[in-house]
Amino acid sequence: MGSAYTVYMATLLPLDQMTLEDKLRAMEEIWDDLRLQEERLPVPEWHKKVLDERERLVREGKAHFTDWETAKKRITDRTS
Repeated sequence: MGSAYTVYMATLLPLDQMTLEDKLRAMEEIWDDLRLQEERLPVPEWHKKVLDERERLVREGKAHFTDWETAKKRITDRTS
């Protein structure tokens, strides 16, 4: 199934012909769609532990989160 899936996706997304901006836009659209179904996405235990640890560091003032809009702008600025 993996190779058939890859061929199918390559047909829909001609990665070799897409600009970096096109690829980032496609990724953003995919993430936006996945976010609408997040309750259906499995979360591995190791990932929960990483997130819990990061949340603890933020509470203790040892780390901080960047909101998504700021992160997207930073990525866009670096790639344009």
